[in-house]
Amino acid sequence: MKIILKTTLSKKDQVILDSLQKAVPQALERKRRLGHYAVVWRNGKPVMIGEDAPKISEDSASYEAGKGF
Repeated sequence: MKIILKTTLSKKDQVILDSLQKAVPQALERKRRLGHYAVVWRNGKPVMIGEDAPKISEDSASYEAGKGF
């Protein structure tokens, strides 16, 4: 499969990107203020952030690893 990377975005794509870059920080800030956790992508893996984020124990992490996630 050949992958072609665009170096510039179309005007429509730039509008979409700009709106997402504005909306995501607002949504994360709202979750923080409400005390909700958020799931973000870090180092190639989903990570739950926030004070109320569920804690993952070693047992559940190894269980999930075996499920092929």
